[in-house]
Amino acid sequence: MRDENVTGIECAPGNAGIAGDVTTLPLDVTDTQAIAALALERGSDLVVIGPEAPLVAGAADAVRAAGIACFGPSAQAAQLEGSKAFAKEVMAEAGVPTAMALVCTDEDQIDGALDTFTRPRTPYVVKDDGLAGGKGVVVTDDRAVAAAHARACLAGGSAVVMEEFLDGPEVSLFAITDGTCVVPLQPAQDFKRAHDDDAGPNTGGMGAYSPLPWAPADVVDDVTARVLQPMIDAMAARGTPFVGLLYAGLAMTSRGIRVVEFNARFGDPETQVVLARLQSGLGGLMMAAATGHLETHPAPVWSSDAAVTVVIAAQGYPESPRTGDVIAGLGDAAASAGVDILHAGTRVQDDGSIAASGGRVLSVTAVGDTLHQARERAYTAVDLIILEGSHHRRDIALAAATKE
Repeated sequence: MRDENVTGIECAPGNAGIAGDVTTLPLDVTDTQAIAALALERGSDLVVIGPEAPLVAGAADAVRAAGIACFGPSAQAAQLEGSKAFAKEVMAEAGVPTAMALVCTDEDQIDGALDTFTRPRTPYVVKDDGLAGGKGVVVTDDRAVAAAHARACLAGGSAVVMEEFLDGPEVSLFAITDGTCVVPLQPAQDFKRAHDDDAGPNTGGMGAYSPLPWAPADVVDDVTARVLQPMIDAMAARGTPFVGLLYAGLAMTSRGIRVVEFNARFGDPETQVVLARLQSGLGGLMMAAATGHLETHPAPVWSSDAAVTVVIAAQGYPESPRTGDVIAGLGDAAASAGVDILHAGTRVQDDGSIAASGGRVLSVTAVGDTLHQARERAYTAVDLIILEGSHHRRDIALAAATKE
């Protein structure tokens, strides 16, 4: 929904989808000073930093140093996503429930860590400590595969994190914060595996839905009290307040809620379904967080509708996605009832056609009175889109919609 507080939006660098809605500008997002300089040049009132890499690199610090309000954590605070070992350390300080974990910094420690999490507590969970684009986690029953991934993580970084496996369904919950006050959004569930029935490798997410009819009615209040607010308080106590969007990936285990991971920004595909249900303005809410006035800002207003997102991925994703294939059928799909087509990995070619430029190419998001209707609308639109070699899951929100 449009926010009456927002008079204009510009996006840098953007993609083929957003270029149809707002002005896009060229930008090297790895250059933090260039980000700040562009904001000054354009007279921006608020900068919202989307990707995790610029946040970890200090883009928010550079923008704030230029005197511009910024929605996004400092480089130090963004380490909640940038380093899983750091996040575990802060969770321990804050008393936040999470999986038992061991941090390995050399190969000699790997076998001992795997022994700790051996049967009957398999599968093994091995995580790259640093940023990995949603593909740094391996969950496997095969010890050799787990060990190989651990060694690969160490070869490319300074640490690898081994965790106990958490049973139960996962929940994603975003919260907007000004470093003190926490405003939770609505919960969602995403699907990490590449193929139906949770088969195949982990990805950045192949689809999501909201609301969660099976979740406890108090899940948002519970997570806010036990996870989100304690983490924000702990970061403030460290002298590195977290301002922006904190995402908590959670497991609803037989022993209660446990944190799987934190992200320091909006992330897809959950963002699509959550914001599809937001009836009040987002821009004013982000500005209130960036300027420290979140406590007095009106609370978000939510629709009772359901939303479902299905990701269309390029051939070879996640291992080696193929780019350059032309996408057809976008107009017909976008004209479907209740549907929005959101671009992720796309570009406009010289002849005006739209082609795949990344692994996860499109998110097809649909709203409906029920999850069943939202699913039907989403998949009707998906079936109208033609991208050679692409793949998508057919079971997004299926169990929830059929009350299984």
